[in-house]
Amino acid sequence: MRRFVEEADRGQWTQLPVCLDDFIDESNPVRVIDVFVDTLDLAEMSFDGIEPAATGRPSYHPSVLLKLYIYG
Repeated sequence: MRRFVEEADRGQWTQLPVCLDDFIDESNPVRVIDVFVDTLDLAEMSFDGIEPAATGRPSYHPSVLLKLYIYG
């Protein structure tokens, strides 16, 4: 996903002695949403912005925005 705003690695350790992924319980619905959206073919579903523009500031990938929309 070049030319998109890079997401933070949820498995990356922070300055605190904990991993950010540890704050989300295994039974949290956000995990289902994450896996579900990753399995979708957004280009086939006619989502705009799948292919990033070569100019301007990088945008957020449509899958990230869809995950936020569904969770919200």
